Amino acid sequence: MNHSDQPITTKFIDPLTDYGFRFYFASEPRKEILIEFLNDLFDGERYIEDLEYTPTEHDGDVPADKRVMFDLNCRGRNNEHFIIEMQRVRQEFFRDRALYYTSRLIHRLLSKGGESNQYELPAVYLIGVLEFRMDDNEKEQYFYDIALADKITGKQFYNKLGFKFLELSNFVKEEHQLESYRDKWMYLLKHMHKMDRLPTFLDKRVFQKIFSIAEVSKLTTEERMAYEASLKAKWDSQNAFAYVEKRVREEEQAKMLEERRNIARAMKADGLSVAQISKFTGLSPEEIQGL
Repeated sequence: MNHSDQPITTKFIDPLTDYGFRFYFASEPRKEILIEFLNDLFDGERYIEDLEYTPTEHDGDVPADKRVMFDLNCRGRNNEHFIIEMQRVRQEFFRDRALYYTSRLIHRLLSKGGESNQYELPAVYLIGVLEFRMDDNEKEQYFYDIALADKITGKQFYNKLGFKFLELSNFVKEEHQLESYRDKWMYLLKHMHKMDRLPTFLDKRVFQKIFSIAEVSKLTTEERMAYEASLKAKWDSQNAFAYVEKRVREEEQAKMLEERRNIARAMKADGLSVAQISKFTGLSPEEIQGL
Protein backbone atom coordinates (compact mmCIF):
# COMPACT_ATOMS: atom_id res chain seq x y z
CA MET A 1 0.00 0.00 0.00
CA ASN A 2 1.51 3.35 -0.99
CA HIS A 3 1.33 6.57 0.98
CA SER A 4 -1.60 7.93 -1.03
CA ASP A 5 -3.67 4.94 0.04
CA GLN A 6 -3.36 5.87 3.71
CA PRO A 7 -6.26 7.58 5.51
CA ILE A 8 -5.73 11.28 6.12
CA THR A 9 -5.53 12.47 9.71
CA THR A 10 -7.67 15.61 9.98
CA LYS A 11 -7.73 18.33 12.65
CA PHE A 12 -10.31 16.76 14.95
CA ILE A 13 -10.62 13.22 16.27
CA ASP A 14 -13.20 11.35 14.19
CA PRO A 15 -16.03 10.16 16.50
CA LEU A 16 -16.85 7.34 14.08
CA THR A 17 -13.58 5.55 14.75
CA ASP A 18 -13.47 3.10 17.63
CA TYR A 19 -10.89 5.29 19.35
CA GLY A 20 -12.88 8.47 18.79
CA PHE A 21 -16.15 6.94 19.95
CA ARG A 22 -14.58 5.87 23.24
CA PHE A 23 -12.66 9.14 23.53
CA TYR A 24 -15.80 11.27 23.48
CA PHE A 25 -18.37 9.00 25.07
CA ALA A 26 -16.67 6.40 27.29
CA SER A 27 -14.52 8.50 29.59
CA GLU A 28 -15.54 9.28 33.17
CA PRO A 29 -14.16 12.86 33.06
CA ARG A 30 -16.18 13.47 29.88
CA LYS A 31 -19.42 11.73 30.77
CA GLU A 32 -21.24 15.04 30.50
CA ILE A 33 -20.96 14.56 26.74
CA LEU A 34 -22.74 11.19 26.85
CA ILE A 35 -25.40 12.52 29.24
CA GLU A 36 -26.19 15.44 26.92
CA PHE A 37 -26.20 13.13 23.89
CA LEU A 38 -28.68 10.74 25.50
CA ASN A 39 -30.93 13.52 26.81
CA ASP A 40 -31.13 15.05 23.34
CA LEU A 41 -31.98 11.65 21.84
CA PHE A 42 -34.67 10.90 24.42
CA ASP A 43 -36.01 14.46 24.09
CA GLY A 44 -38.04 14.44 27.32
CA GLU A 45 -38.98 10.76 27.28
CA ARG A 46 -36.36 10.28 29.98
CA TYR A 47 -34.06 12.71 31.71
CA ILE A 48 -30.62 11.45 32.67
CA GLU A 49 -29.03 13.41 35.52
CA ASP A 50 -25.99 11.23 36.01
CA LEU A 51 -24.42 8.06 34.64
CA GLU A 52 -22.22 5.30 35.92
CA TYR A 53 -20.15 3.35 33.41
CA THR A 54 -20.66 -0.40 33.80
CA PRO A 55 -18.73 -3.39 32.38
CA THR A 56 -18.98 -3.82 28.62
CA GLU A 57 -18.13 -7.53 28.77
CA HIS A 58 -20.63 -10.08 30.05
CA ASP A 59 -19.96 -13.80 30.46
CA GLY A 60 -22.77 -16.30 30.36
CA ASP A 61 -24.18 -17.96 33.46
CA VAL A 62 -22.93 -21.30 32.18
CA PRO A 63 -19.81 -22.10 30.11
CA ALA A 64 -21.91 -22.82 27.01
CA ASP A 65 -23.24 -19.26 26.95
CA LYS A 66 -21.60 -16.80 24.61
CA ARG A 67 -19.58 -13.91 25.96
CA VAL A 68 -21.19 -10.61 24.98
CA MET A 69 -19.24 -7.40 24.37
CA PHE A 70 -20.94 -4.00 24.20
CA ASP A 71 -19.25 -0.89 22.81
CA LEU A 72 -20.52 1.10 25.76
CA ASN A 73 -22.71 0.21 28.72
CA CYS A 74 -23.88 2.54 31.47
CA ARG A 75 -26.51 2.97 34.18
CA GLY A 76 -28.55 6.04 35.07
CA ARG A 77 -29.42 7.27 38.53
CA ASN A 78 -32.88 5.65 38.31
CA ASN A 79 -31.35 2.25 37.45
CA GLU A 80 -32.08 2.54 33.74
CA HIS A 81 -29.45 0.91 31.56
CA PHE A 82 -28.12 2.10 28.22
CA ILE A 83 -26.20 0.07 25.64
CA ILE A 84 -24.58 2.31 23.04
CA GLU A 85 -23.29 0.64 19.89
CA MET A 86 -21.52 2.03 16.85
CA GLN A 87 -21.84 -0.14 13.75
CA ARG A 88 -19.82 0.69 10.68
CA VAL A 89 -21.00 -1.98 8.25
CA ARG A 90 -24.15 -4.02 7.90
CA GLN A 91 -24.19 -7.33 9.73
CA GLU A 92 -26.48 -10.25 9.08
CA PHE A 93 -29.30 -10.53 11.62
CA PHE A 94 -28.52 -7.08 13.03
CA ARG A 95 -32.02 -6.68 14.47
CA ASP A 96 -31.78 -10.10 16.11
CA ARG A 97 -28.47 -9.15 17.66
CA ALA A 98 -29.87 -5.89 19.02
CA LEU A 99 -32.71 -7.79 20.68
CA TYR A 100 -30.29 -10.43 21.95
CA TYR A 101 -28.07 -7.79 23.53
CA THR A 102 -30.92 -6.17 25.43
CA SER A 103 -32.41 -9.52 26.46
CA ARG A 104 -29.05 -10.76 27.65
CA LEU A 105 -28.50 -7.66 29.76
CA ILE A 106 -31.99 -7.88 31.26
CA HIS A 107 -31.41 -11.53 32.15
CA ARG A 108 -28.05 -10.68 33.67
CA LEU A 109 -29.47 -7.86 35.77
CA LEU A 110 -32.45 -9.92 36.89
CA SER A 111 -30.30 -12.87 37.96
CA LYS A 112 -28.31 -10.52 40.20
CA GLY A 113 -31.38 -9.29 42.03
CA GLY A 114 -33.02 -10.66 45.15
CA GLU A 115 -36.22 -12.64 45.50
CA SER A 116 -38.52 -9.66 46.14
CA ASN A 117 -40.17 -8.22 43.03
CA GLN A 118 -38.28 -10.81 41.02
CA TYR A 119 -40.17 -9.94 37.83
CA GLU A 120 -39.72 -6.19 38.10
CA LEU A 121 -37.31 -5.47 35.27
CA PRO A 122 -34.95 -2.54 34.88
CA ALA A 123 -35.40 -0.22 31.93
CA VAL A 124 -32.99 -1.12 29.13
CA TYR A 125 -32.34 0.86 25.97
CA LEU A 126 -30.06 0.21 23.03
CA ILE A 127 -28.81 3.18 21.03
CA GLY A 128 -27.22 2.34 17.69
CA VAL A 129 -25.13 4.77 15.66
CA LEU A 130 -25.18 3.15 12.22
CA GLU A 131 -23.19 3.91 9.08
CA PHE A 132 -25.45 1.69 6.96
CA ARG A 133 -29.12 1.33 6.10
CA MET A 134 -31.10 -1.31 7.97
CA ASP A 135 -33.48 -1.35 5.02
CA ASP A 136 -32.13 -0.67 1.52
CA ASN A 137 -35.59 0.40 0.40
CA GLU A 138 -35.84 3.10 3.05
CA LYS A 139 -33.61 6.00 2.07
CA GLU A 140 -35.26 8.91 3.89
CA GLN A 141 -35.81 7.90 7.51
CA TYR A 142 -32.68 8.55 9.52
CA PHE A 143 -33.92 8.14 13.10
CA TYR A 144 -35.77 5.09 14.42
CA ASP A 145 -37.48 5.14 17.82
CA ILE A 146 -38.66 1.60 18.48
CA ALA A 147 -40.74 0.29 21.38
CA LEU A 148 -43.15 -2.52 22.20
CA ALA A 149 -46.58 -1.35 21.08
CA ASP A 150 -50.08 -2.66 20.39
CA LYS A 151 -50.39 -3.22 16.63
CA ILE A 152 -54.12 -2.42 16.74
CA THR A 153 -54.14 0.83 18.69
CA GLY A 154 -50.52 1.89 18.30
CA LYS A 155 -50.35 2.49 22.05
CA GLN A 156 -47.15 1.64 23.84
CA PHE A 157 -47.39 -1.68 25.66
CA TYR A 158 -44.18 -1.48 27.69
CA ASN A 159 -42.04 1.57 28.34
CA LYS A 160 -38.89 -0.01 29.76
CA LEU A 161 -37.43 -1.51 26.59
CA GLY A 162 -36.50 0.59 23.59
CA PHE A 163 -34.21 0.91 20.61
CA LYS A 164 -33.05 4.14 19.03
CA PHE A 165 -31.12 3.93 15.78
CA LEU A 166 -29.35 6.82 14.06
CA GLU A 167 -28.81 5.97 10.39
CA LEU A 168 -26.08 8.33 9.26
CA SER A 169 -26.29 7.06 5.66
CA ASN A 170 -29.77 8.54 5.36
CA PHE A 171 -28.95 11.77 7.17
CA VAL A 172 -28.34 14.29 4.39
CA LYS A 173 -29.46 17.53 6.00
CA GLU A 174 -27.43 20.69 5.47
CA GLU A 175 -26.61 23.15 8.24
CA HIS A 176 -29.66 25.35 7.62
CA GLN A 177 -31.99 22.32 7.74
CA LEU A 178 -31.12 21.15 11.25
CA GLU A 179 -34.32 21.25 13.29
CA SER A 180 -33.34 19.80 16.66
CA TYR A 181 -30.37 19.01 18.85
CA ARG A 182 -30.69 15.40 17.72
CA ASP A 183 -30.14 16.63 14.17
CA LYS A 184 -27.11 18.58 15.35
CA TRP A 185 -25.61 15.51 17.03
CA MET A 186 -26.09 13.50 13.86
CA TYR A 187 -24.53 16.24 11.76
CA LEU A 188 -21.59 16.41 14.16
CA LEU A 189 -21.04 12.65 14.16
CA LYS A 190 -21.15 12.45 10.38
CA HIS A 191 -19.12 15.55 9.50
CA MET A 192 -16.78 16.31 12.39
CA HIS A 193 -13.84 14.62 10.70
CA LYS A 194 -14.07 17.22 7.92
CA MET A 195 -14.41 20.32 10.12
CA ASP A 196 -11.67 22.76 10.99
CA ARG A 197 -13.52 24.81 13.62
CA LEU A 198 -16.60 24.78 15.86
CA PRO A 199 -19.58 25.78 13.67
CA THR A 200 -21.75 28.57 15.06
CA PHE A 201 -24.92 26.48 14.78
CA LEU A 202 -23.55 24.02 17.34
CA ASP A 203 -24.60 26.47 20.01
CA LYS A 204 -24.73 24.28 23.11
CA ARG A 205 -22.08 24.25 25.81
CA VAL A 206 -21.47 20.52 25.35
CA PHE A 207 -20.40 21.11 21.75
CA GLN A 208 -17.89 23.69 22.92
CA LYS A 209 -16.55 21.10 25.35
CA ILE A 210 -16.21 18.52 22.58
CA PHE A 211 -14.23 20.84 20.33
CA SER A 212 -12.05 21.99 23.21
CA ILE A 213 -10.68 18.45 23.59
CA ALA A 214 -10.99 17.20 20.02
CA GLU A 215 -7.78 18.32 18.35
CA VAL A 216 -5.55 15.47 17.24
CA SER A 217 -2.53 17.66 17.98
CA LYS A 218 -3.32 17.49 21.71
CA LEU A 219 -2.89 13.71 21.85
CA THR A 220 0.23 12.17 23.30
CA THR A 221 2.45 10.14 21.00
CA GLU A 222 0.94 6.89 22.28
CA GLU A 223 -2.61 8.22 21.97
CA ARG A 224 -1.98 9.43 18.45
CA MET A 225 -0.60 6.05 17.41
CA ALA A 226 -3.71 4.36 18.83
CA TYR A 227 -5.96 6.86 17.06
CA GLU A 228 -4.22 6.46 13.72
CA ALA A 229 -4.50 2.67 14.01
CA SER A 230 -8.22 3.07 14.68
CA LEU A 231 -8.55 5.48 11.75
CA LYS A 232 -6.86 2.97 9.47
CA ALA A 233 -9.16 0.19 10.72
CA LYS A 234 -12.17 2.34 9.85
CA TRP A 235 -10.71 3.11 6.42
CA ASP A 236 -9.92 -0.57 5.75
CA SER A 237 -13.42 -1.58 6.82
CA GLN A 238 -15.06 0.99 4.54
CA ASN A 239 -12.91 -0.04 1.59
CA ALA A 240 -13.57 -3.74 2.15
CA PHE A 241 -17.31 -3.08 2.30
CA ALA A 242 -17.18 -0.90 -0.83
CA TYR A 243 -15.30 -3.66 -2.64
CA VAL A 244 -17.88 -6.28 -1.65
CA GLU A 245 -20.72 -3.99 -2.75
CA LYS A 246 -18.99 -3.41 -6.10
CA ARG A 247 -18.53 -7.14 -6.64
CA VAL A 248 -22.16 -7.81 -5.78
CA ARG A 249 -23.31 -5.16 -8.27
CA GLU A 250 -21.04 -6.59 -10.96
CA GLU A 251 -22.32 -10.11 -10.34
CA GLU A 252 -25.93 -8.92 -10.44
CA GLN A 253 -25.29 -7.06 -13.70
CA ALA A 254 -23.59 -10.12 -15.21
CA LYS A 255 -26.52 -12.30 -14.15
CA MET A 256 -29.05 -9.88 -15.66
CA LEU A 257 -27.04 -9.71 -18.89
CA GLU A 258 -26.96 -13.50 -19.16
CA GLU A 259 -30.72 -13.65 -18.56
CA ARG A 260 -31.29 -11.14 -21.38
CA ARG A 261 -29.05 -13.19 -23.65
CA ASN A 262 -31.03 -16.34 -22.86
CA ILE A 263 -34.26 -14.52 -23.66
CA ALA A 264 -32.74 -13.25 -26.91
CA ARG A 265 -31.68 -16.79 -27.88
CA ALA A 266 -35.21 -18.06 -27.26
CA MET A 267 -36.75 -15.20 -29.26
CA LYS A 268 -34.26 -15.79 -32.06
CA ALA A 269 -35.18 -19.48 -32.13
CA ASP A 270 -38.85 -18.49 -32.41
CA GLY A 271 -38.10 -16.49 -35.52
CA LEU A 272 -38.42 -12.94 -34.21
CA SER A 273 -36.46 -10.25 -36.01
CA VAL A 274 -33.22 -8.81 -34.69
CA ALA A 275 -34.91 -5.40 -34.35
CA GLN A 276 -37.73 -6.87 -32.23
CA ILE A 277 -35.29 -8.77 -30.03
CA SER A 278 -33.10 -5.69 -29.58
CA LYS A 279 -36.07 -3.55 -28.61
CA PHE A 280 -37.28 -6.10 -26.05
CA THR A 281 -33.95 -7.08 -24.48
CA GLY A 282 -31.88 -3.93 -24.89
CA LEU A 283 -29.07 -5.90 -26.54
CA SER A 284 -27.35 -4.47 -29.60
CA PRO A 285 -28.11 -5.99 -33.03
CA GLU A 286 -24.46 -7.05 -33.30
CA GLU A 287 -24.63 -8.93 -30.01
CA ILE A 288 -27.88 -10.63 -30.98
CA GLN A 289 -26.45 -11.76 -34.31
CA GLY A 290 -23.49 -13.26 -32.47
CA LEU A 291 -25.66 -15.44 -30.21
